[in-house]
Amino acid sequence: MAQKPTLKVGHIRITDHLILGITKDKINKGTVLENLNLETSVYRGWNPLQEDLRSGTVDAAFILAPIAMELFQNGIKLKLVLQAHKSGSVLIINKRANIETLEDFKGKTILIPHYLSVHHLLFDKLLRESGIPIGVTDVRFEVEAPSEIPEIIEWDEEGTVGGFIVAEPFGSQVVKAGYGDEFKLSKDIWPNHPCCVFVVRQEFIDSNKDGIQELVNNFVASGQMVQEDIDSSAAVGAEFLDQEVDVIKRVLTDPPDRVIFNELLPVVDDYDYMQTYLTETIKAMSGKIDLDAFVDSTFAEKAGAA
Repeated sequence: MAQKPTLKVGHIRITDHLILGITKDKINKGTVLENLNLETSVYRGWNPLQEDLRSGTVDAAFILAPIAMELFQNGIKLKLVLQAHKSGSVLIINKRANIETLEDFKGKTILIPHYLSVHHLLFDKLLRESGIPIGVTDVRFEVEAPSEIPEIIEWDEEGTVGGFIVAEPFGSQVVKAGYGDEFKLSKDIWPNHPCCVFVVRQEFIDSNKDGIQELVNNFVASGQMVQEDIDSSAAVGAEFLDQEVDVIKRVLTDPPDRVIFNELLPVVDDYDYMQTYLTETIKAMSGKIDLDAFVDSTFAEKAGAA
């Protein structure tokens, strides 16, 4: 019998990647993948994950959609095969920054996880729609690894950082610790927005299409489980993300659509809006890509993704 190939998948510790954690837990408890072995690597931030996906150190990744699109633009042969979630991020204000309205962010720094992120788009959109200028003397964007942000807020005694917009659970972690308050959920800036996606290098898809289909089937089922069994999902998520169970449970329930895991079918129009905004309005992406060549929805469709 031929040995099953191993798919190396990179991710970071955010709730957006919970379907990977749920699937890993099911495998650890006896679920067998017939066509591949799953090996995961956790990263502290996006840049190292981006570079390992570029080099082929990992075969696949749960990653910010704009980063994946930029890699594709740079000639890396990837396919977006599944949406990892919808919504799921939060804008948090630093309690010591004395922010009550959006205007109060003027002269402050706002932390984002990457310039190539929906978070950059969301806060920029919020400012522009409110007529607030963006620049050195106004609101300043600064990139930090999501996992570093709670400590930065904790130690910012002067309140120079106005707040941050990033994937959960770091917002809920900071709120629980008493250093920040929720200002706005990402879903209220752009309803049902995409953010992280599951991408696979083309050569692995070409050599093991059945394995990718089997894995996507499992991811879709895991997404359904998150929506239907909050207690078990929160327990698995707490271990997967190195967080307290009550923090993960808050993310999954307050409100129930803070982050959505049962609508994982890629929506090309959403990615087009994202790349157009990041290319033309913010000028963070180097150029627009052919989304029909980048997105392969067939795996998600066969898996029954909504």
